[in-house]
Amino acid sequence: MGVITVDELAVHGGPPVRTKPWVSKYMGSEELGAEEKARVMRVLEKKRIFRYLPTGIESSEASALEEEYKAFLGTDYALAVNSGTSALICALIAAGVGPGHEVIIPAYTWVATAAAAAIVGAVPVLAEVDSSLTLDPRDVEAKITPRTKAVIVVHMRGISADMNEIMSIASRHNLMVIEDVAQANGGTYQGKMLGSIGHLGCFSLQQSKVITAGEGGMLVTNSQELWERAALYHDGAGYQFRFMERTIPAFPGQNYRLTELQAALSLGQLGKMPALLEKTRRNKQKLVERLKKQPKIELSPVFGTERDLGVSLVLYVENAEKAKAAAQALTAEGIQAFQVYDAESKDQHVYVNWEFLMAKRDPWGGSYPWSLAAESTVDYSPESCPFTLELLGRAVQIHLNHLVNDEDLKDIEEALDKVAFHLL
Repeated sequence: MGVITVDELAVHGGPPVRTKPWVSKYMGSEELGAEEKARVMRVLEKKRIFRYLPTGIESSEASALEEEYKAFLGTDYALAVNSGTSALICALIAAGVGPGHEVIIPAYTWVATAAAAAIVGAVPVLAEVDSSLTLDPRDVEAKITPRTKAVIVVHMRGISADMNEIMSIASRHNLMVIEDVAQANGGTYQGKMLGSIGHLGCFSLQQSKVITAGEGGMLVTNSQELWERAALYHDGAGYQFRFMERTIPAFPGQNYRLTELQAALSLGQLGKMPALLEKTRRNKQKLVERLKKQPKIELSPVFGTERDLGVSLVLYVENAEKAKAAAQALTAEGIQAFQVYDAESKDQHVYVNWEFLMAKRDPWGGSYPWSLAAESTVDYSPESCPFTLELLGRAVQIHLNHLVNDEDLKDIEEALDKVAFHLL
């Protein structure tokens, strides 16, 4: 490399590495086509858009989608719901989580994880994430109290959490484990499908996920009792629409049912997913091997391994100031990037931006469920998870998907080398 002046950075007016747009951050929606259109049209032709009609209930689109998930994940039960948030709420109810309980969640996850716990009357307890961007098992164990009922493990940015250690901790303390697989559908941990390892697994079909119906969700489990409790809660009509024997007592539920149109849109996408993820994994492995040679950035040891779907590139630099400058410079070079935690962005993946949690505020102006336990020491502030904030502050992320090609990878590497030379 010859002598390069700082003016050659695109952010300072120099020529950018890349002039064409960066790849879409979406995956499943990029693949929607004739097959999905035909499935949706079939529903309209049948004029059956509500799942629970009295006849043909097992041949509905939602039932078929549940069967696909059971086969794909190897679980005994699946329940289609109308969002990933609904799946989390149903899972918490199924697990017996409610008023007076605490639920340990990561400090880095979508806000719905915290909201779901509060909605069922449980107090969310924040735990640190490590460089994998997933729960730090050591901090999970440190946060357990006599009120702890469950742990929600979130597989963030396509990275699986350390499930062996977390399941071991949960077993020692008799805790329920709920996997939030919204951002890692199709991922594995030591050969096991994510969502099938904990007591319950929850998935999202929102547009930014690996496969999508715009909105939608799925809950899976190997327990009949947990499935029945979730099924009862997701349908405010009780078992009127199930047309099968119920083995548990009735209790009030919501309406989280998935429509036949959403289910039809999702059908068949699981079959496409392995090929899509093979591309993202392969690309991420190539990137990681190349970037290991760049001394000015840091990568988590799990990046590029079996635990990584490859749907994003996250790299760590020296400090938050450099991360912000690097993200801006990479974007100017034609590689869309952002600082994972920027105090000005109000990103709802970072705990300090969950306004209701920081204020312990319920929808009615009170402080439910925190007001239930006067002796509780659970509190929230920017200092609640300092390692997480420090880590995310110096993290830079680039969206990847299955459409990334070798030329795109070369552009990433060239832009990173350029930015590292000048700014890092």
